[in-house]
Amino acid sequence: MNVTSADGTTLFFEQRGDGPPVILVGGAFNDRSTTVGLAEVLAGDFTTIVYDRRGRGDSGDAAGYAVEREIEDLAALITHVGGTASVFGHSSGAILALEAAAAGIGIDRVVAYEPPYATPEQERGDVLGQVQAQLAAGDRDGAVKTFLMVAGTPEEMVEGMKQAPVWGWFTALAHTLPYDLTICGPGARPRLEHLAKIAVPALVIGGGASPEELQAGARVAAEAVPGARHETLDGQDHGVLQYPETLKPLLTDFLK
Repeated sequence: MNVTSADGTTLFFEQRGDGPPVILVGGAFNDRSTTVGLAEVLAGDFTTIVYDRRGRGDSGDAAGYAVEREIEDLAALITHVGGTASVFGHSSGAILALEAAAAGIGIDRVVAYEPPYATPEQERGDVLGQVQAQLAAGDRDGAVKTFLMVAGTPEEMVEGMKQAPVWGWFTALAHTLPYDLTICGPGARPRLEHLAKIAVPALVIGGGASPEELQAGARVAAEAVPGARHETLDGQDHGVLQYPETLKPLLTDFLK
């Protein structure tokens, strides 16, 4: 199914289940297929919506990217399901979910799994310009490598990925990496300051097996949202969407 965002961009989504609506938002290198497993796990209790963020899968795109356009995309989906919905976001999609909740677009509960905020001790350089330059030069491989290494992937692991089928998936979505980098920002403060505006129940989750940087990002986000609940999911890391059953108890308890 399709909805049209405020700027005319068409967004493709799938709907499952029955119950209170929950919209699932993926992060970098994700389209709707990566959140389908979680949607199916939750569909016994909720109406789940998975969608292709702009520029991905079967959705359209527009020139002049801004985070506000992606918030409008979520608003269009929320309007489709009746005007209010819960939102779950993973990684940069978690930051997008929190930003949308701060914007007051009809989100009644928000869940953020490992939003990759940099802490004051872990400020990151702004690589947006570098990735944009690589893409403008047609160097999709270079853009993916730059992004992965900034995200903490060891160089030898990146080189190994280049020989695997997953690399083709990464490079096919490389043009959307500036979107995720814009969402995350170069450091902690600009985005975290918005979170004080969130006035709905919020749950921020970190994976107990994730690197400390990701766990710290979840903690600082939870501290920035008034009244937010923080949980650590033991044994899980940033790849939790591959094991959606592990999220079900926490999400069902919080969203119901």
